[in-house]
Amino acid sequence: MTLFEKIIARDIPADIVFEDDQCLAFRDISPQAPVHILIIPKKAVARIGAAQAEDQSLLGHLLLTAADIARRENIAPDGYRLVINNGAHGGETVPHLHIHLLGGRPLVWPPG
Repeated sequence: MTLFEKIIARDIPADIVFEDDQCLAFRDISPQAPVHILIIPKKAVARIGAAQAEDQSLLGHLLLTAADIARRENIAPDGYRLVINNGAHGGETVPHLHIHLLGGRPLVWPPG
């Protein structure tokens, strides 16, 4: 069971900002921006590279949820960044698909 599955099961506490039947969003414990929220599917998908055609609706839902949370967090007017890490070289540390929502300050490019 991954760290994120334990958060979904409420075995590990998290500062949850949104939940519905498909996903859960919570504040990152090591924020890289004033707003740093992780949006995770409740369905166990290891990474974006492991998603299947049947996950298309879920993937769209995650992106729309991220945009909605950005509006709720009042970072949408100035802009924000969505990041999905895939694999070790992509910076993935938890093998459970997740979207990083970052905002609240100017973000630089390239990111890393």
